[in-house]
Amino acid sequence: MLRLCLLLWGSLALRGRADPAFLHRAPDSAGLCTYSFTVAGPAEACPEAAAGVPELRAELAALAARLSRLEGRERAMGGSGPREPQQVASPARLEAAYGELLRARARLEEEKGRLEREKEELGRRLESSAQEITRLRARCAPGRDGPGRDSLRAPGKAPRWEPQPLTFQELQSERTEVPVSRLLEETALGRPGGAHSGCGELVWVGEPVVFGRADSIAGKYGVWMKDPEPVPPFTRDTTWRVDAVGTEVRQLFQYEEAEQLARGYPAKVHILPRPLESTGAVVYRGGLFFQPRNSRSVARYDLRGETVTAEREIPGAGYHGQYPYSWGGYTDIDLAVDEMGLWVIYSTESARGAIVLSKLDPETLEIHRTWETNIRKRGVANSFLICGTLYTVSSYSAPNATINFAYDTTTGASRALSIPFENRFRYLSMLDYNPSERQLFAWDSFNMVTYPVRLSQA
Repeated sequence: MLRLCLLLWGSLALRGRADPAFLHRAPDSAGLCTYSFTVAGPAEACPEAAAGVPELRAELAALAARLSRLEGRERAMGGSGPREPQQVASPARLEAAYGELLRARARLEEEKGRLEREKEELGRRLESSAQEITRLRARCAPGRDGPGRDSLRAPGKAPRWEPQPLTFQELQSERTEVPVSRLLEETALGRPGGAHSGCGELVWVGEPVVFGRADSIAGKYGVWMKDPEPVPPFTRDTTWRVDAVGTEVRQLFQYEEAEQLARGYPAKVHILPRPLESTGAVVYRGGLFFQPRNSRSVARYDLRGETVTAEREIPGAGYHGQYPYSWGGYTDIDLAVDEMGLWVIYSTESARGAIVLSKLDPETLEIHRTWETNIRKRGVANSFLICGTLYTVSSYSAPNATINFAYDTTTGASRALSIPFENRFRYLSMLDYNPSERQLFAWDSFNMVTYPVRLSQA
Protein backbone atom coordinates (compact mmCIF):
# COMPACT_ATOMS: atom_id res chain seq x y z
CA MET A 1 0.00 0.00 0.00
CA LEU A 2 2.88 2.31 0.84
CA ARG A 3 4.39 1.68 -2.54
CA LEU A 4 1.16 2.61 -4.28
CA CYS A 5 0.88 5.88 -2.36
CA LEU A 6 4.43 6.85 -3.12
CA LEU A 7 3.92 6.18 -6.79
CA LEU A 8 0.78 8.31 -6.75
CA TRP A 9 2.64 11.09 -5.10
CA GLY A 10 5.41 10.80 -7.62
CA SER A 11 3.00 10.92 -10.52
CA LEU A 12 1.44 14.07 -9.12
CA ALA A 13 4.86 15.63 -8.75
CA LEU A 14 5.85 14.71 -12.30
CA ARG A 15 2.75 16.03 -14.06
CA GLY A 16 4.65 19.16 -15.10
CA ARG A 17 7.60 21.27 -14.35
CA ALA A 18 5.30 24.12 -13.37
CA ASP A 19 4.14 22.17 -10.23
CA PRO A 20 5.45 24.32 -7.28
CA ALA A 21 5.66 21.41 -4.74
CA PHE A 22 9.01 19.70 -3.97
CA LEU A 23 9.91 16.79 -1.70
CA HIS A 24 13.02 16.98 0.50
CA ARG A 25 14.65 14.32 2.67
CA ALA A 26 17.02 15.01 5.59
CA PRO A 27 18.02 13.30 8.85
CA ASP A 28 16.60 14.73 12.03
CA SER A 29 18.31 15.07 15.38
CA ALA A 30 17.52 11.45 16.28
CA GLY A 31 19.05 10.13 13.07
CA LEU A 32 15.72 9.31 11.45
CA CYS A 33 14.98 10.22 7.85
CA THR A 34 12.31 12.89 7.48
CA TYR A 35 10.53 14.14 4.40
CA SER A 36 9.25 17.67 3.78
CA PHE A 37 7.58 19.60 0.99
CA THR A 38 8.61 23.04 -0.15
CA VAL A 39 5.98 25.17 -1.85
CA ALA A 40 6.95 28.33 -3.66
CA GLY A 41 5.04 31.47 -3.05
CA PRO A 42 2.76 32.72 -5.76
CA ALA A 43 4.59 35.98 -6.29
CA GLU A 44 8.14 34.88 -6.69
CA ALA A 45 10.06 32.54 -8.97
CA CYS A 46 12.05 29.52 -7.81
CA PRO A 47 15.08 28.94 -10.00
CA GLU A 48 15.93 25.65 -8.32
CA ALA A 49 12.52 24.09 -9.14
CA ALA A 50 13.88 22.37 -12.23
CA ALA A 51 16.37 20.49 -10.12
CA GLY A 52 13.60 19.09 -7.86
CA VAL A 53 12.23 16.70 -10.42
CA PRO A 54 15.38 14.54 -10.84
CA GLU A 55 15.79 14.51 -7.08
CA LEU A 56 12.21 13.32 -6.60
CA ARG A 57 12.70 10.64 -9.20
CA ALA A 58 15.80 9.37 -7.40
CA GLU A 59 13.96 9.32 -4.10
CA LEU A 60 11.09 7.37 -5.62
CA ALA A 61 13.48 4.86 -7.16
CA ALA A 62 15.17 4.36 -3.80
CA LEU A 63 11.84 3.86 -2.08
CA ALA A 64 10.77 1.37 -4.74
CA ALA A 65 13.99 -0.60 -4.32
CA ARG A 66 13.62 -0.64 -0.54
CA LEU A 67 10.02 -1.74 -0.82
CA SER A 68 11.03 -4.56 -3.18
CA ARG A 69 13.60 -5.77 -0.66
CA LEU A 70 10.99 -5.73 2.12
CA GLU A 71 8.57 -7.76 -0.03
CA GLY A 72 11.29 -10.28 -0.81
CA ARG A 73 12.01 -10.73 2.89
CA GLU A 74 8.32 -11.18 3.63
CA ARG A 75 7.98 -13.87 0.97
CA ALA A 76 11.06 -15.62 2.29
CA MET A 77 9.49 -15.68 5.76
CA GLY A 78 6.28 -17.33 4.44
CA GLY A 79 4.26 -14.25 3.77
CA SER A 80 2.13 -13.80 0.72
CA GLY A 81 3.17 -10.30 -0.23
CA PRO A 82 1.04 -7.25 -0.15
CA ARG A 83 -2.67 -8.02 -0.03
CA GLU A 84 -5.48 -6.08 -1.42
CA PRO A 85 -8.18 -5.25 1.08
CA GLN A 86 -11.06 -7.78 0.90
CA GLN A 87 -14.70 -7.12 1.20
CA VAL A 88 -16.09 -8.52 4.45
CA ALA A 89 -19.39 -10.40 4.09
CA SER A 90 -22.27 -9.62 6.42
CA PRO A 91 -23.12 -12.08 9.29
CA ALA A 92 -26.42 -12.97 7.66
CA ARG A 93 -24.70 -14.00 4.43
CA LEU A 94 -22.13 -16.02 6.34
CA GLU A 95 -24.86 -17.82 8.31
CA ALA A 96 -26.78 -18.61 5.12
CA ALA A 97 -23.65 -19.97 3.45
CA TYR A 98 -22.87 -22.10 6.52
CA GLY A 99 -26.40 -23.52 6.53
CA GLU A 100 -26.14 -24.42 2.87
CA LEU A 101 -22.86 -26.20 3.55
CA LEU A 102 -24.49 -28.20 6.36
CA ARG A 103 -27.38 -29.20 4.11
CA ALA A 104 -25.01 -30.23 1.34
CA ARG A 105 -23.04 -32.31 3.84
CA ALA A 106 -26.22 -34.01 5.07
CA ARG A 107 -27.18 -34.84 1.47
CA LEU A 108 -23.76 -36.30 0.85
CA GLU A 109 -23.95 -38.41 4.04
CA GLU A 110 -27.38 -39.70 3.02
CA GLU A 111 -26.14 -40.59 -0.46
CA LYS A 112 -23.11 -42.28 1.06
CA GLY A 113 -25.34 -44.39 3.32
CA ARG A 114 -27.56 -45.39 0.40
CA LEU A 115 -24.56 -46.41 -1.68
CA GLU A 116 -23.17 -48.45 1.21
CA ARG A 117 -26.50 -50.26 1.61
CA GLU A 118 -26.60 -50.99 -2.11
CA LYS A 119 -23.05 -52.28 -1.90
CA GLU A 120 -23.98 -54.64 0.95
CA GLU A 121 -27.05 -55.88 -0.92
CA LEU A 122 -25.02 -56.50 -4.07
CA GLY A 123 -22.46 -58.34 -1.97
CA ARG A 124 -25.14 -60.61 -0.55
CA ARG A 125 -26.55 -61.28 -4.00
CA LEU A 126 -23.11 -62.03 -5.35
CA GLU A 127 -22.43 -64.45 -2.51
CA SER A 128 -25.79 -66.15 -3.03
CA SER A 129 -25.14 -66.44 -6.77
CA ALA A 130 -21.70 -67.90 -6.15
CA GLN A 131 -23.17 -70.49 -3.78
CA GLU A 132 -25.87 -71.37 -6.31
CA ILE A 133 -23.27 -71.80 -9.07
CA THR A 134 -21.19 -74.03 -6.81
CA ARG A 135 -24.24 -76.09 -5.91
CA LEU A 136 -25.30 -76.52 -9.54
CA ARG A 137 -21.77 -77.46 -10.59
CA ALA A 138 -21.66 -80.06 -7.84
CA ARG A 139 -24.98 -81.51 -9.04
CA CYS A 140 -23.93 -81.63 -12.66
CA ALA A 141 -20.40 -82.95 -12.08
CA PRO A 142 -19.94 -86.34 -13.81
CA GLY A 143 -19.39 -89.40 -11.69
CA ARG A 144 -21.10 -88.05 -8.61
CA ASP A 145 -24.07 -89.54 -6.84
CA GLY A 146 -26.09 -86.32 -6.99
CA PRO A 147 -28.12 -84.61 -4.29
CA GLY A 148 -30.87 -87.20 -4.28
CA ARG A 149 -28.66 -90.03 -3.07
CA ASP A 150 -26.89 -87.80 -0.58
CA SER A 151 -30.19 -86.69 0.87
CA LEU A 152 -31.18 -90.33 1.40
CA ARG A 153 -27.92 -91.12 3.16
CA ALA A 154 -27.80 -88.20 5.55
CA PRO A 155 -30.96 -86.16 6.17
CA GLY A 156 -29.19 -83.93 8.72
CA LYS A 157 -30.10 -80.28 8.95
CA ALA A 158 -32.88 -78.94 6.76
CA PRO A 159 -31.33 -77.42 3.62
CA ARG A 160 -32.36 -74.10 2.19
CA TRP A 161 -34.74 -74.51 -0.70
CA GLU A 162 -33.81 -72.97 -4.03
CA PRO A 163 -35.75 -73.09 -7.35
CA GLN A 164 -34.51 -75.97 -9.48
CA PRO A 165 -33.83 -75.94 -13.21
CA LEU A 166 -36.24 -77.88 -15.37
CA THR A 167 -33.55 -80.34 -16.51
CA PHE A 168 -32.71 -81.19 -12.94
CA GLN A 169 -36.39 -81.76 -12.13
CA GLU A 170 -36.56 -84.23 -15.00
CA LEU A 171 -33.43 -85.97 -13.71
CA GLN A 172 -34.96 -86.22 -10.25
CA SER A 173 -38.15 -87.62 -11.71
CA GLU A 174 -36.22 -90.37 -13.49
CA ARG A 175 -34.43 -91.29 -10.25
CA THR A 176 -37.46 -91.12 -7.99
CA GLU A 177 -37.73 -94.76 -6.94
CA VAL A 178 -35.58 -96.16 -4.15
CA PRO A 179 -34.96 -99.89 -3.76
CA VAL A 180 -36.84 -100.44 -0.50
CA SER A 181 -40.58 -100.68 0.15
CA ARG A 182 -42.15 -101.70 3.44
CA LEU A 183 -45.62 -101.85 4.91
CA LEU A 184 -45.61 -100.65 8.51
CA GLU A 185 -48.67 -101.54 10.56
CA GLU A 186 -49.30 -99.23 13.48
CA THR A 187 -52.43 -101.01 14.68
CA ALA A 188 -54.23 -104.27 14.13
CA LEU A 189 -56.86 -102.61 11.94
CA GLY A 190 -57.70 -104.35 8.70
CA ARG A 191 -56.23 -103.18 5.44
CA PRO A 192 -58.42 -100.65 3.63
CA GLY A 193 -59.69 -102.42 0.58
CA GLY A 194 -60.25 -101.26 -2.95
CA ALA A 195 -63.91 -102.20 -3.03
CA HIS A 196 -65.11 -98.66 -2.43
CA SER A 197 -68.01 -97.75 -4.67
CA GLY A 198 -66.89 -95.99 -7.84
CA CYS A 199 -63.19 -96.50 -7.24
CA GLY A 200 -60.72 -97.29 -9.98
CA GLU A 201 -57.30 -96.39 -11.28
CA LEU A 202 -56.42 -92.99 -12.70
CA VAL A 203 -56.13 -93.18 -16.49
CA TRP A 204 -56.52 -89.57 -17.69
CA VAL A 205 -56.17 -85.95 -16.53
CA GLY A 206 -57.81 -83.19 -18.57
CA GLU A 207 -56.78 -79.60 -19.26
CA PRO A 208 -56.81 -77.10 -16.39
CA VAL A 209 -59.79 -74.78 -15.89
CA VAL A 210 -59.09 -71.45 -14.14
CA PHE A 211 -61.54 -70.49 -11.38
CA GLY A 212 -59.80 -67.49 -9.89
CA ARG A 213 -56.55 -65.59 -9.55
CA ALA A 214 -54.79 -64.16 -6.53
CA ASP A 215 -54.42 -60.39 -6.62
CA SER A 216 -51.28 -59.91 -4.50
CA ILE A 217 -47.79 -61.34 -4.09
CA ALA A 218 -49.05 -63.32 -1.08
CA GLY A 219 -50.92 -65.47 -3.59
CA LYS A 220 -47.87 -66.58 -5.56
CA TYR A 221 -48.63 -69.98 -4.06
CA GLY A 222 -51.39 -71.18 -1.77
CA VAL A 223 -54.17 -73.72 -1.30
CA TRP A 224 -57.88 -73.74 -2.15
CA MET A 225 -60.40 -76.50 -1.51
CA LYS A 226 -63.97 -77.66 -0.96
CA ASP A 227 -65.22 -80.06 1.67
CA PRO A 228 -66.22 -83.40 0.04
CA GLU A 229 -68.28 -84.26 3.14
CA PRO A 230 -69.47 -80.89 4.52
CA VAL A 231 -71.42 -80.30 7.71
CA PRO A 232 -74.09 -77.61 8.13
CA PRO A 233 -74.11 -74.66 7.70
CA PHE A 234 -71.49 -75.37 5.02
CA THR A 235 -72.24 -77.00 1.70
CA ARG A 236 -70.28 -78.55 -1.13
CA ASP A 237 -70.33 -75.14 -2.81
CA THR A 238 -68.53 -73.49 0.13
CA THR A 239 -64.99 -72.78 -1.00
CA TRP A 240 -61.93 -72.14 1.14
CA ARG A 241 -58.65 -70.44 0.31
CA VAL A 242 -55.31 -69.67 1.98
CA ASP A 243 -52.60 -67.43 0.49
CA ALA A 244 -49.53 -69.25 1.77
CA VAL A 245 -46.71 -66.75 1.14
CA GLY A 246 -45.27 -65.38 4.39
CA THR A 247 -44.17 -66.51 7.85
CA GLU A 248 -47.39 -65.66 9.73
CA VAL A 249 -50.06 -67.25 7.52
CA ARG A 250 -53.25 -67.18 9.60
CA GLN A 251 -56.03 -66.02 7.27
CA LEU A 252 -58.52 -68.59 5.98
CA PHE A 253 -60.92 -67.06 3.45
CA GLN A 254 -64.44 -68.49 3.22
CA TYR A 255 -66.57 -68.14 0.05
CA GLU A 256 -70.17 -69.26 -0.25
CA GLU A 257 -69.60 -70.37 -3.84
CA ALA A 258 -66.89 -70.54 -6.46
CA GLU A 259 -68.17 -67.38 -8.19
CA GLN A 260 -67.37 -65.36 -5.06
CA LEU A 261 -63.86 -66.77 -5.20
CA ALA A 262 -63.53 -65.67 -8.82
CA ARG A 263 -64.60 -62.12 -7.88
CA GLY A 264 -62.30 -62.08 -4.84
CA TYR A 265 -64.92 -61.16 -2.20
CA PRO A 266 -64.90 -63.57 0.76
CA ALA A 267 -68.01 -64.03 2.88
CA LYS A 268 -65.84 -64.42 5.98
CA VAL A 269 -62.20 -64.44 7.06
CA HIS A 270 -61.12 -66.88 9.78
CA ILE A 271 -58.02 -65.98 11.79
CA LEU A 272 -56.29 -69.19 12.78
CA PRO A 273 -54.98 -69.36 16.36
CA ARG A 274 -51.66 -70.66 15.02
CA PRO A 275 -49.96 -69.89 11.70
CA LEU A 276 -49.93 -72.73 9.20
CA GLU A 277 -47.03 -73.90 7.08
CA SER A 278 -46.88 -74.81 3.41
CA THR A 279 -49.73 -75.66 1.05
CA GLY A 280 -50.69 -79.04 2.49
CA ALA A 281 -53.96 -78.10 4.21
CA VAL A 282 -57.34 -79.72 3.42
CA VAL A 283 -60.97 -79.23 4.50
CA TYR A 284 -62.85 -82.37 5.51
CA ARG A 285 -66.02 -83.00 7.55
CA GLY A 286 -66.27 -79.45 8.86
CA GLY A 287 -62.63 -79.07 9.82
CA LEU A 288 -59.50 -77.50 8.40
CA PHE A 289 -56.56 -79.89 8.76
CA PHE A 290 -53.18 -78.20 8.61
CA GLN A 291 -49.58 -78.33 9.75
CA PRO A 292 -48.78 -75.65 12.36
CA ARG A 293 -45.74 -73.63 11.39
CA ASN A 294 -42.30 -75.06 12.17
CA SER A 295 -43.60 -78.29 13.72
CA ARG A 296 -44.11 -81.94 12.79
CA SER A 297 -47.69 -81.84 14.07
CA VAL A 298 -51.07 -81.91 12.36
CA ALA A 299 -53.98 -79.89 13.77
CA ARG A 300 -57.75 -79.79 13.22
CA TYR A 301 -59.45 -76.39 13.24
CA ASP A 302 -63.24 -76.64 13.67
CA LEU A 303 -64.82 -74.29 11.12
CA ARG A 304 -68.03 -73.85 13.11
CA GLY A 305 -66.56 -73.40 16.57
CA GLU A 306 -63.50 -71.57 15.19
CA THR A 307 -61.11 -73.34 17.52
CA VAL A 308 -58.47 -76.07 17.36
CA THR A 309 -60.10 -79.30 18.54
CA ALA A 310 -57.23 -81.76 17.98
CA GLU A 311 -53.50 -81.77 17.42
CA ARG A 312 -51.08 -84.66 17.10
CA GLU A 313 -47.40 -85.04 16.29
CA ILE A 314 -46.45 -87.27 13.37
CA PRO A 315 -43.61 -89.43 14.76
CA GLY A 316 -40.27 -88.78 13.07
CA ALA A 317 -41.75 -86.64 10.30
CA GLY A 318 -39.38 -84.20 8.66
CA TYR A 319 -40.53 -80.59 8.71
CA HIS A 320 -39.60 -77.02 7.72
CA GLY A 321 -37.60 -77.93 4.65
CA GLN A 322 -36.15 -81.35 5.49
CA TYR A 323 -38.22 -83.48 3.08
CA PRO A 324 -40.25 -81.11 0.85
CA TYR A 325 -41.49 -81.75 -2.66
CA SER A 326 -39.10 -80.65 -5.40
CA TRP A 327 -40.68 -77.19 -5.63
CA GLY A 328 -39.87 -76.50 -1.95
CA GLY A 329 -42.18 -74.28 0.06
CA TYR A 330 -41.71 -76.32 3.30
CA THR A 331 -44.07 -78.96 1.89
CA ASP A 332 -42.71 -81.66 4.19
CA ILE A 333 -46.15 -82.60 5.55
CA ASP A 334 -49.00 -82.80 3.04
CA LEU A 335 -52.58 -83.70 3.93
CA ALA A 336 -54.94 -85.38 1.47
CA VAL A 337 -58.51 -86.66 1.24
CA ASP A 338 -59.94 -89.37 -1.01
CA GLU A 339 -62.75 -91.92 -0.98
CA MET A 340 -61.01 -93.71 1.92
CA GLY A 341 -60.75 -90.71 4.23
CA LEU A 342 -57.97 -88.51 5.59
CA TRP A 343 -54.25 -89.08 4.86
CA VAL A 344 -50.94 -87.47 5.68
CA ILE A 345 -47.97 -87.64 3.27
CA TYR A 346 -44.48 -87.06 4.67
CA SER A 347 -41.04 -88.65 5.10
CA THR A 348 -38.72 -89.62 7.94
CA GLU A 349 -35.04 -90.17 8.55
CA SER A 350 -35.57 -93.91 8.87
CA ALA A 351 -37.34 -93.90 5.48
CA ARG A 352 -34.29 -92.15 3.99
CA GLY A 353 -36.40 -89.54 2.23
CA ALA A 354 -38.96 -91.92 0.72
CA ILE A 355 -42.65 -90.97 0.91
CA VAL A 356 -44.46 -92.30 3.98
CA LEU A 357 -48.28 -92.50 4.08
CA SER A 358 -50.39 -92.58 7.23
CA LYS A 359 -54.17 -92.96 7.52
CA LEU A 360 -55.61 -90.58 10.14
CA ASP A 361 -58.74 -90.50 12.25
CA PRO A 362 -60.42 -87.18 11.25
CA GLU A 363 -61.65 -86.51 14.80
CA THR A 364 -58.67 -87.43 16.97
CA LEU A 365 -55.89 -87.46 14.36
CA GLU A 366 -54.82 -90.85 15.65
CA ILE A 367 -52.69 -92.78 13.15
CA HIS A 368 -54.52 -95.93 12.04
CA ARG A 369 -51.98 -97.30 9.60
CA THR A 370 -48.68 -96.36 7.95
CA TRP A 371 -47.09 -97.32 4.63
CA GLU A 372 -43.54 -96.62 3.54
CA THR A 373 -43.24 -96.32 -0.24
CA ASN A 374 -40.25 -96.56 -2.55
CA ILE A 375 -40.85 -93.10 -4.08
CA ARG A 376 -38.47 -90.32 -3.13
CA LYS A 377 -40.36 -87.30 -1.87
CA ARG A 378 -37.82 -84.75 -3.10
CA GLY A 379 -37.94 -86.35 -6.55
CA VAL A 380 -41.57 -85.44 -7.25
CA ALA A 381 -43.30 -82.07 -7.53
CA ASN A 382 -46.51 -83.00 -5.67
CA SER A 383 -48.82 -85.91 -4.88
CA PHE A 384 -52.46 -86.81 -4.18
CA LEU A 385 -54.55 -89.88 -3.40
CA ILE A 386 -57.45 -91.46 -5.28
CA CYS A 387 -59.14 -94.58 -3.91
CA GLY A 388 -56.23 -95.39 -1.59
CA THR A 389 -53.59 -95.05 -4.31
CA LEU A 390 -50.91 -92.39 -4.15
CA TYR A 391 -50.10 -90.58 -7.41
CA THR A 392 -47.12 -88.27 -7.99
CA VAL A 393 -46.37 -85.49 -10.50
CA SER A 394 -43.00 -85.35 -12.24
CA SER A 395 -42.42 -81.55 -12.41
CA TYR A 396 -43.91 -78.36 -11.01
CA SER A 397 -42.77 -76.13 -13.90
CA ALA A 398 -42.50 -78.24 -17.05
CA PRO A 399 -45.47 -77.36 -19.29
CA ASN A 400 -45.88 -81.00 -20.30
CA ALA A 401 -45.32 -82.91 -17.05
CA THR A 402 -46.66 -86.38 -16.26
CA ILE A 403 -48.28 -88.36 -13.49
CA ASN A 404 -45.22 -90.56 -13.19
CA PHE A 405 -45.74 -92.98 -10.27
CA ALA A 406 -48.53 -94.72 -8.39
CA TYR A 407 -48.35 -96.55 -5.07
CA ASP A 408 -51.24 -98.86 -4.17
CA THR A 409 -51.82 -99.18 -0.42
CA THR A 410 -53.86 -102.34 -1.05
CA THR A 411 -50.94 -104.26 -2.53
CA GLY A 412 -48.03 -102.22 -1.17
CA ALA A 413 -46.54 -102.00 -4.66
CA SER A 414 -45.65 -99.08 -6.90
CA ARG A 415 -45.63 -98.77 -10.66
CA ALA A 416 -44.40 -96.24 -13.20
CA LEU A 417 -46.94 -94.18 -15.15
CA SER A 418 -46.87 -91.63 -17.94
CA ILE A 419 -50.20 -89.79 -17.79
CA PRO A 420 -49.90 -86.31 -19.37
CA PHE A 421 -50.31 -83.41 -16.95
CA GLU A 422 -50.23 -79.74 -17.98
CA ASN A 423 -48.56 -77.04 -15.87
CA ARG A 424 -50.15 -74.17 -17.73
CA PHE A 425 -48.67 -71.39 -15.58
CA ARG A 426 -45.38 -73.15 -14.82
CA TYR A 427 -45.42 -73.08 -10.98
CA LEU A 428 -47.51 -75.83 -9.42
CA SER A 429 -47.46 -75.42 -5.63
CA MET A 430 -50.56 -77.35 -4.53
CA LEU A 431 -52.44 -80.38 -5.89
CA ASP A 432 -55.29 -82.25 -4.15
CA TYR A 433 -58.11 -84.58 -5.15
CA ASN A 434 -61.74 -83.90 -4.31
CA PRO A 435 -63.61 -87.24 -4.32
CA SER A 436 -67.09 -85.68 -4.40
CA GLU A 437 -66.36 -83.67 -7.55
CA ARG A 438 -63.91 -86.14 -9.13
CA GLN A 439 -61.53 -83.29 -9.87
CA LEU A 440 -58.04 -82.22 -8.96
CA PHE A 441 -57.74 -78.82 -7.28
CA ALA A 442 -54.45 -77.04 -7.96
CA TRP A 443 -52.65 -73.73 -7.35
CA ASP A 444 -50.46 -72.76 -10.29
CA SER A 445 -48.58 -69.43 -10.01
CA PHE A 446 -51.35 -67.18 -8.61
CA ASN A 447 -54.05 -69.20 -10.41
CA MET A 448 -56.63 -71.50 -8.80
CA VAL A 449 -57.46 -74.24 -11.29
CA THR A 450 -59.21 -77.60 -11.51
CA TYR A 451 -58.42 -80.69 -13.62
CA PRO A 452 -61.07 -83.23 -14.64
CA VAL A 453 -59.96 -86.84 -14.19
CA ARG A 454 -61.08 -90.20 -15.49
CA LEU A 455 -60.81 -93.50 -13.60
CA SER A 456 -60.85 -97.01 -14.94
CA GLN A 457 -63.81 -99.23 -14.20
CA ALA A 458 -63.53 -100.90 -10.80
